[in-house]
Amino acid sequence: MANPISRQELTRAVELAIAGDWDASHKIVQADEADATSCWIHAVLHKIEGDIGNSRYWYRRAGQSYEAYPDAPTELAAIKAVLTY
Repeated sequence: MANPISRQELTRAVELAIAGDWDASHKIVQADEADATSCWIHAVLHKIEGDIGNSRYWYRRAGQSYEAYPDAPTELAAIKAVLTY
């Protein structure tokens, strides 16, 4: 079993996503598909990619709503705020 993902790693994934490095962010969140925050970031990444079906799958896994935020940058900022509070 893999080690759980750290808040620091999740924060890095969000920062990479904000910077436009989708692939690097995606690699981080794929490392722990059981963590709800990791799943949430994963969902936003697929929303950015335009893969709505996959995005909705990860939103369900995260316990979050696809429609909750007006856009991906706003949502990523909210996730970062949760992680760094």
